[in-house]
Amino acid sequence: MLTTIDPAQFVSAVRPLLETQNVQGLVGLLKDRWSCDQIASLLLCDDEDARKVAALCLALVGKRCSITKIVERLKDSDPMVNQMAEHALWSIWFRCGSLPANTELCRGTKALNARDFDHAIEHFDRAIQMDEDFAEPYNQRAIAFYLQERYHESIADAQRAVDRMPCHFGALAGMGHCHLNLGDLPEAMKCYEQALAINPHLDCLNQTVAEIKNRLCEEGLA
Repeated sequence: MLTTIDPAQFVSAVRPLLETQNVQGLVGLLKDRWSCDQIASLLLCDDEDARKVAALCLALVGKRCSITKIVERLKDSDPMVNQMAEHALWSIWFRCGSLPANTELCRGTKALNARDFDHAIEHFDRAIQMDEDFAEPYNQRAIAFYLQERYHESIADAQRAVDRMPCHFGALAGMGHCHLNLGDLPEAMKCYEQALAINPHLDCLNQTVAEIKNRLCEEGLA
């Protein structure tokens, strides 16, 4: 049976470590005192500070089992909770694989940030070979393909990421970008709307969807 946490006591316990930016100490405290499920349960409480702090903490120690509750907070009434929840999801997505696969993913991401696409793709390939059910290497490889304007390959990889992680709004948005560049406005809008259904606070996508709808109306296709 899940032991509940008092929201105020939780915030009081972790706040000093947050204020001093003692990440190592915070991770140690979280792992020693509470399970991921206990921390995730705070995402459902009425205390906004507790929801923010819980989301932030799950970015550090959250696991795959935490994802469903975090996704719900993408629609939270508090904008800061939305941001913390989004950050937590990305953090967990990057460590959902085996340890060797996580390491290759990080290496690939560093190469991708340096625009060394060939080496980035090699690392993502290895991560996938090590853990075929790990969604994020597919998504990151999709980004690499997109930046190389290899849109069809990017769409295929983004779909593989979504197949493994259906709430991956990033991969859905990536597919939308590819379809947009290929001139397929209806399919782009479909992907964007799916991403927004999960994370409605992607303001740039809201604007893009509005622009696509206007274009489709002008062309008599809506």
